Amino acid sequence: MEIYLFIVIILFILAISDLIVGVSNDAVNFLNSAIGSKVAPRYIIILVASLGILVGTTFSSGLMEVARKGIFNPEMFYFQDIMIVFIAVMLTDVLLLDLYNTFGLPTSTTVSIVFELLGSAVAVSSIKVIMANQNFADLVAYINTSKALAIISGILLSVVIAFSADAIMQFITRLIFTFDYEKRIKRYGGIWGSVAMT
Repeated sequence: MEIYLFIVIILFILAISDLIVGVSNDAVNFLNSAIGSKVAPRYIIILVASLGILVGTTFSSGLMEVARKGIFNPEMFYFQDIMIVFIAVMLTDVLLLDLYNTFGLPTSTTVSIVFELLGSAVAVSSIKVIMANQNFADLVAYINTSKALAIISGILLSVVIAFSADAIMQFITRLIFTFDYEKRIKRYGGIWGSVAMT
């Protein structure tokens, strides 16, 4: 029983550091492009970023629960297995997000959590399959493959859609404003700026 108390204490410490690193990651995502492009004074950028983090933390309560219930089937794991999965997720999350923040690289906390859960659940499931002398085809019983594939394809699809939409909008913008720039910006600039802000 003492080992579980130790693991809970470690998880508590990791949760605090993960919260700090996760909020830092959100701040880095907010601030990188704004500070780099000098779009506004630094205090305004930090004010807007802190408001964005506040809104994000207020309304994201069920997101991690969806990811946790979607990746693996909890009924297939014992308590000690779940503890190993979550301690692996917390350690990896702190190290990964801290590494990305150190180099100023953007990353998604949600995407990292989803793949950390998937990786640790597959690792623990593989050990359980090997220990029980089962076939690796039985790994499907431990991982909620349909839900996990839906979450992962949703993440990848959102990247593809965002990239494609951005490329199309950039092409249209260049097509409208590149030639005869002075006249067209006076004529269509306000309308295009309003559409872009919307």
